[in-house]
This record gives sequence, C-alpha cells and structure tokens, in this order.
Amino acid sequence: MTVLALTGGVGGAKLALGLAKLLPPGDVVFVVNTGDDFEHLGLHISPDVDTLTYTLAEVANPATGWGRQDETWRFMEALERFGGETWFRLGDADLALHLRRRTLMAEGLGLTATTELIAKSLGVRHPILPMSDDPVRTRVLTPDGPLAFQHYFVRDRCKPTAVGFEFDGAAAARPNPAIPFESLEAVVICPSNPYVSVDPILAVNGMREALAATGAPIVAVSPIVGGRAIKGPTAKMMRELGVPATTTEVARHYAGLASHFVVDEVDAEAAPDVGALGMSTTVAQTVMTSLDDRVQLAKTVVDLIR
Repeated sequence: MTVLALTGGVGGAKLALGLAKLLPPGDVVFVVNTGDDFEHLGLHISPDVDTLTYTLAEVANPATGWGRQDETWRFMEALERFGGETWFRLGDADLALHLRRRTLMAEGLGLTATTELIAKSLGVRHPILPMSDDPVRTRVLTPDGPLAFQHYFVRDRCKPTAVGFEFDGAAAARPNPAIPFESLEAVVICPSNPYVSVDPILAVNGMREALAATGAPIVAVSPIVGGRAIKGPTAKMMRELGVPATTTEVARHYAGLASHFVVDEVDAEAAPDVGALGMSTTVAQTVMTSLDDRVQLAKTVVDLIR
C-alpha cells in the first residue's frame, strides 16, 4: 500500500504520527504545506515541515505541538535586549535546525533535499516532502489589506478578520517531483485547516488534477468537531467567510475531490448530509489527545482505505 498524506502543522501532524506508527516508511509519504514558509532573521523558516519533522521524531513540545521539547530561550532573550524582532519565537535547539537549513540551501540544496537530511539526522524514516521546491506564500486577505501568513497567525494572533486567501507563486509552482502519483493507492487529507494548510497544497499548479487522476480513494478527516476547531483558527475563519463552522461545510469544501469523509462521533448526525455531497462517510473518534488516539484514528482511516 502506498498512502499519500497531505498535512499542515499541529492538527495534521497528530494523525501523521498515527499513520507513521501504523505503516512502514515504504507505505506512507507525507506532503506538507509550505505556504506558511517565510524569511525571518536571515533564515528560511518552514513551520509546518518542522512541526511534522519534530512530531515524527517524537521531540515536539507536548504542550504546544510545535517547537522542541525541553526548549531553552537564551537566544531570544539576548535578541530582545539588542532590540531585535522577537514576535516569532525561535528556541535555541530550534534555531540550530534553521541555521543548518540555511547552510544546506546556501550550498545549493533544495528544500526537499534539505528536509530529508534534517529529518534523517533526527531519526525520521518516513518521507517528508514539501509540497513544492518552488516558493508559494499564503496571504490572508483582510479589510485593511493582505497580510503575510505569519504576520496574521503569529504576530497578530489571528485577530484580523479574514475575508479570503491568496497563494502567491502557486500558479508557477510545480508539485514536488518526488510525489509518487503513479503508484498511489490512497490519499489522506489530514485534519488540518482546509483554507490555509490544505488549500495551498492543492493550489500548486497541477496538484489537484494529479491527485484526481490517480483514481485512488481520497479520505478527508474533518478538523471541525462540534462546531469548533480542535487546533487553530479554522472555525473563526469559516465564520468570517460567511460559512457555518460545521463538519458538513468542511466536507462541502472538499466535494469533488474527496471520495470518503471521516466525521467525529459528536457530529454523527451530519453523516447523511455529507453523504448527500457524494462521499461515503465514516464516524469515529477524531479528537486525538494521546498517542493511542492518533494510532486508532490512523487505523480507522487505513481500514477504510482497505
């Protein structure tokens, strides 16, 4: 079995870890959103790639889901004293990863090759593929103008009203050539934010068409449970876009692409509405608070595929 899992950061990485525990490296490939990437302090920061890398290496901060466990912050404390920008926090161990990435990319390696070397150094065996080696940047449209994603998400803490999204560079970008489209047996859309984690991946020129052309089942897992997002601003964004914050509306967002949809037990009554959108529906516990929860949801998805 060759499964392609599309994921963003913390929420998607939870299911990704469950899949990695359940399936060997040859059976699952992770394609990660890089629309969140940006240049900061002279470094290429790739938040979702790093979150997945740390998660699969089992060194992620368990309290936040992002960053390193047992992190220290002396660099940021010193930078603040010098009057530097500290709104985007880089821990000391995390900073080492970014410096290593800058060195490797300065030597001519692309983001994919750099990610592979960093992941292997942390003991990660499953393939982690940036969605593209070409730059794509997510911008959040607000009444006061567009914001670079990290300015919206971290600096401004998601407070501005989101009225839309743009993915600069997506039309010119190419899907990562290492994605094994020709041998895929299934695609999993992890429970990441549909608008700013999954849509940037699908916006890469030819990505959506290539996924559809595989003929493989595409299973999406809802990030909305009981009208709320388990992690991040998904529900807030949906309300601001004039879309009800429901699992049915998430399914509607993926209609025409996903063939199967997984809803949480809390939203079991939504299953017929999702089915009416042309997807087969499975009800399961999708809230993942423990490692066992992650593995059990991964098992549900894999059993559905099989």
